[in-house]
Amino acid sequence: MTKQALLRILAVVCGLLVFQGCKVRTGVVDTKDPVVVLEYGVGPRTPLRYAIDEGSTTTSTLEISTSSMMTTTSSGEKLTKGPSLRFVVSSGPAIKLPTGNVRLDIRIVDAEAVLPPGFEPQASRDFSQSAALLRGVGGWIEVDDRGNIVRSELDQAAKNPKVPTRLLMTIVQARTSLARVVFPAEPVALGARWEARKPLKLYGFEIQQTDRYTLRDRSGNTVKLGVDIIHRAPEQNLSFAEEGMELALKSLSTTASGEVDLRLNALEGNARLKGQSQESLTVTKGDQTESIELDSAFELSMDVTYDASQAP
Repeated sequence: MTKQALLRILAVVCGLLVFQGCKVRTGVVDTKDPVVVLEYGVGPRTPLRYAIDEGSTTTSTLEISTSSMMTTTSSGEKLTKGPSLRFVVSSGPAIKLPTGNVRLDIRIVDAEAVLPPGFEPQASRDFSQSAALLRGVGGWIEVDDRGNIVRSELDQAAKNPKVPTRLLMTIVQARTSLARVVFPAEPVALGARWEARKPLKLYGFEIQQTDRYTLRDRSGNTVKLGVDIIHRAPEQNLSFAEEGMELALKSLSTTASGEVDLRLNALEGNARLKGQSQESLTVTKGDQTESIELDSAFELSMDVTYDASQAP
């Protein structure tokens, strides 16, 4: 398989490397509590709850980049560059419902993909076009005061057959576990630790995710959390008909750590995350099959601009 063909394949597969997040919920979700408290912390315990201000809005910039990537193929190719992506998302205005939940619109107002030198022009164009198609796509969600997404729906723009659905879903997933952390039902104190285990899909692959949070600080409406995310996946196959190829995932392991700063009266929080990912897979395109080992480091940042009424 030529280096150019491998670069095109990696432009698709890279979604496994740089996008992390939790399960996308559509319609009414399971009522089972997703959170298990590991430690309750030391000192007076108080509930962690959101109290979103009516009419509040936020604009967040999500940047995902591959800080290093070593890709080794069975034919001896070694590729060391990965993509970067930037998305600007508007959320709100928040509408308080009679149930106490909050409903808000979410829309991607800008999207940009940056591929480093070495990717063939067609691969760069494909990836950039996929990102551009997401501009204007949105929907709405309903969340409760613990941060659980109760209901959600994508808008008509998201249902356009040209929109790259896998990429869209993965962006939603990446934002969800960091922008709206789900809190425990029970009161907790500083040092408390809780986790949620959940199945999710990244680019069609079935993956088991574990999110672990640590309450590091709390002052008024501001909460600082440490976050650790772990991904594991069983062996599985996936067909990319539009690319004319079959992927067989042999193993996947991802670990990431960082911190999240939340305002309990705002829609979203700031986040920083760094992680490592290792994958082993085979790619079949036509009558050619290539084994690929990927070892990458990635970084994720989300910076939020708050509405003037939410400024400290």
